Amino acid sequence: MNVTEVQRRLLELCAIRVEQASVDWSLIARQAQFDGGLEDLWRGVTSEKSAAAKRSAIALRRGLRDPASLARKVEAELEAAAQAGARLITVLDQEYPANLRLIPNLPPFLFYLGELRDADALAVAVVGTRTASDDGLCRAARMSRLLAGHGVTVVSGLAKGIDTAAHDAALTSGGRTIAVLGTGITQCYPEQNRDLARKITTGGALVSQFWPSRPPRKDGFPRRNVVTSGLSQGTVVIEASNTSGARMQARIALDHGKQVFLLKSLVTGQPWARDYVDNRGAIEVSDVDEVITRLAPPERIMQATAQQQQLSLMPL
Repeated sequence: MNVTEVQRRLLELCAIRVEQASVDWSLIARQAQFDGGLEDLWRGVTSEKSAAAKRSAIALRRGLRDPASLARKVEAELEAAAQAGARLITVLDQEYPANLRLIPNLPPFLFYLGELRDADALAVAVVGTRTASDDGLCRAARMSRLLAGHGVTVVSGLAKGIDTAAHDAALTSGGRTIAVLGTGITQCYPEQNRDLARKITTGGALVSQFWPSRPPRKDGFPRRNVVTSGLSQGTVVIEASNTSGARMQARIALDHGKQVFLLKSLVTGQPWARDYVDNRGAIEVSDVDEVITRLAPPERIMQATAQQQQLSLMPL
């Protein structure tokens, strides 16, 4: 695995953990993009003034007292990624996914298997419950197949149920799909989707915002929802209860300023979905065309990202 010195320095900041406290990774990602921001972080200086930023600054200064341990942690994780055949991309790289760069709580790095393309800026997340009904699985497959037929990259979370149906339909139709993992890139969860994960690497990508060796943990899956939303222009929720992680992703997507599409059958059957349409800006849809017409071409997303990067060159 080819890793630049700048990428390594970014990763070493993310490796800081002092007395069970760590640096806010999204703070690192935001500040590192600014001219001189990475160097300031290495001096223990944060440009943001929030309470979280102040706590991160304390952890930074303490952690930077032992740079050798940070280097060892990063080297071990890079070796694990290399053994799995994974690659690394960071917010410091021009190739970092355009949609993801536009959210405030972006991850500082991704490890991935497969291929990421600029054209993936035309992407929609298709998500839903793990305990899907037969009708829900059919609706997920149909939505994903039709999206892929329009050249849209289908993003989901590799979970059982709706996610599996979405990935499989996109691949079967000859389209692209990206699976966002709630684990490190060396892991596969659930185990039953190992074959599907392998297929995805030939027709898209597996991506992880975590250290490569990280096993499945409960807190990883809500964080996965952030990246699933971030990689997409919008999220289609197929079937989800009031307590489903898919409902959480709908909320996150709205917080990101993304579009949220809720199937008519979901809005009819779930009070939370009706509330999201009536009061929170979600869009009720019954066909793929109602999604397609609201998507921006990849060039517009790339332009927005370029404008944001230009701002990062301005002094704070």
